[in-house]
Formats: sequence, structure tokens, C-alpha cells
Amino acid sequence: MQAEHWFEIQPFDGGTLLLHAIDGEAFGEYEEIWRERIEPGHDRVIEALFDKIEATIQIGMRLPNNEHESPRWRIAEITPDFRLEDVWTLPAQGSAEDFGALLEVMASLDPAHGESAATRLLFLIRYRLGGWFGWDDATRELAIPGNAETTLSARLPVDLRNTATNLDRSSYGFRPLYRTDEEWAAELSNRTVHAVMHLAWVEKGEGRYQGQMAVYVKPRGRFGAAYMALIRPFRHRVVYPALMRQIERAWNARLAQRTE
Repeated sequence: MQAEHWFEIQPFDGGTLLLHAIDGEAFGEYEEIWRERIEPGHDRVIEALFDKIEATIQIGMRLPNNEHESPRWRIAEITPDFRLEDVWTLPAQGSAEDFGALLEVMASLDPAHGESAATRLLFLIRYRLGGWFGWDDATRELAIPGNAETTLSARLPVDLRNTATNLDRSSYGFRPLYRTDEEWAAELSNRTVHAVMHLAWVEKGEGRYQGQMAVYVKPRGRFGAAYMALIRPFRHRVVYPALMRQIERAWNARLAQRTE
């Protein structure tokens, strides 16, 4: 029996097609062994591998903005003058009741002290610069660019006020805004930008939900716009991928605790 196999990737319909090919011959008694024993097991392994690849690339990846821009999200009422900067699907899936668990996992994370050395270095540099130039001075409330208000809390409809007081991310500069059964939002204000982190629990069908994170921004003038442009490649290639790995580990650990 002689054979070889390989994988190929090709552009396909706006995405990527992954192919597995096998080429060879089986002679004599090995022809029957291949057909009855080896080939079925081989096919199961390849199918499982492809399923794992598909599941992996569907979570913890950057999405087009239009995947998140929907009237169903209440955040659209709060940030009509903000730019949607990033959208990421999160490596966290569960039932409708698991949104609270996702929020607890997100609140437990500390990207500035995570396993990624590159991410730790970037946060260290950012905190040093912020300290030197006073970018993060919490004693001074800054108006939202183009507005007189200093916080988006003033824009909240009555039914959203005082709904997110039980989950605090203030240690990272974020102040909670509101929470619903499938949304949570918090704002951050400094001398470079006024930003909003939005977490959503997206229904995927058959009772399955998945986490999604979006970041809305309003840079402060030309400096803020230049700063956001400067850090964009670091966010996409270093910070967010490391954050996704942290979320995946924390989520899987939480699932493991449930089964013990």
C-alpha cells in the first residue's frame, strides 16, 4: 500500500475553501483492509478535524461591522453619533440563561496581566504614556466630543437606567451603562477617545447563543483620530487575539466546573 495526502486552501465565494486530498494505491489484501478498516476511520478523523476547524474560526474572530449593526440592539439608541470601530464574535456559547455567565467571565479578565507578553508590553506602554501626559486623569470629566454631556448615562431611556450596577469594570476605566437580557454596555472616557464596549448574546438557532463584542468610539479631535489609527493594527493582531484566548480558557473552565 502506497499513498500520500495533503491539504490545500483556495479562495472561494468571499471566503476560504479547505481541501484534503489523498492519492495512492492498495494492492492485494491491503485493498480490502483499506476499504473496510482504514478508509472509514480516516474519513471520521478528517471530518472531525474539519468540524473543529470550522468551530474554531466561527468564534473568537473579527466580524464585518454590518454583522452587529441592527435595530434590535438598544445601543443603537444611545450611540447614533459614535463610530462602530470593531466587532468580534466571542469564544463563548450557551443557552439564553448563560448571558450572565459571560458577563462574569468578562469582568474577571485582566488583559494587562494576561499570558501574552506582547499584550502586557502594549498595556504597560499605554499606561506609562497615559501617566506622563495625563490622558487618564479620572478627576476631570470630559465632554463627549461634539456634545455638552460628559456621560452617555444622560441618554439612557428610563427603562435602561440603573440596570447595570451589579457589574463593574471601573478598574479598567469602564463605567457600566445598562444591561438587558441580551445586552450590556459600559463607557470609557479619556483624553484620546470616548468609547463604549457593548456585549451581546446573539441567538444562533435551536436554543443556542453566542457572545459578541463591539466597540464604539468618538475620538477627541485630530490627536484622538491619529491615536486610534496608530493602535489599530496592534489591537487587531495582538490585543484582541490574546483577549479571545483568555475568554476561551475562562469560558471552558467555567463549563468544566458545571460538569464536576
